[in-house]
Amino acid sequence: MFAGTHTAIVTPFRNGQIDEAALKSIVDFQFDNGVSGIVPCGTTGESPTLDYDEHERVVKLSVEFAKGRGIVMAGTGSNSTREAVELTQEAEAAGATAILQVAPYYNKPTPEGLYQHFKAVAESTKLPIMLYSIPGRCGIEIGLDVLVRLAESCPNICAIKEAGGNPERVSQMKQILPASFEILSGDDGLTLPFMSVGAVGIVSVAGNLIPKPLSEMVQLALKGDYTSALKIHARYYPLFAAFLKLATNPIPIKTAMALAGHCTDELRLPLVGMEQEKIAELSATLKKLGI
Repeated sequence: MFAGTHTAIVTPFRNGQIDEAALKSIVDFQFDNGVSGIVPCGTTGESPTLDYDEHERVVKLSVEFAKGRGIVMAGTGSNSTREAVELTQEAEAAGATAILQVAPYYNKPTPEGLYQHFKAVAESTKLPIMLYSIPGRCGIEIGLDVLVRLAESCPNICAIKEAGGNPERVSQMKQILPASFEILSGDDGLTLPFMSVGAVGIVSVAGNLIPKPLSEMVQLALKGDYTSALKIHARYYPLFAAFLKLATNPIPIKTAMALAGHCTDELRLPLVGMEQEKIAELSATLKKLGI
């Protein structure tokens, strides 16, 4: 279901408000350039600083602007199970076609707590759910034992966005999870390494800016043409590396989107813009790639 490229889209702001015209343009840009789906209200979409009404509005608008051209996978995760359930149900009512559920952050639940959390969310919706393991942000990893239990007991939990940076974990998951359970990379630079051992795509940050090349790279890898896919990876790797090096996501991608004319570079505190020398470095990378 999720094989392909799914872009975790930025939430464009203008004067403190959601820039709805820019959001429409961004969604159109994605689907006009071959992505399989979009992910509104993820980390890249600055979900921690969206209020409930804004969160629901961004999901609803994303569905409206997508016009059925692909998957709209709403980020509805929280470190409060009740809140995650409420956001999930609101997203389903707004027309989202799938849900992205990040591991609860900050409060560090036990493996049993993680299982119960995701099970409660799964039971609250009919939509397919992609889990999201990113220990660098959450402080915990979604353990393999928990994944097995969830795959067995919750049929709509059918995929994971793996952002732990370790291709070996993909191999481990392929050994113990059902063949139908899909694994996607959560890091642009690790897309091909992950796919070479069984992943089926990417939930991408860089896709905001370069949806067509990334979509082509993933489709080539899915067909087994890693030689051609590697050429695309090599060309854009300096961009992937810059996004990781220059500042915390989504600061660099939003800056790049502004430099390319897609939206403003406005962020919400506690996120702030990059220093001028870093902006110059990012701009030089974009120019070198012809973006």
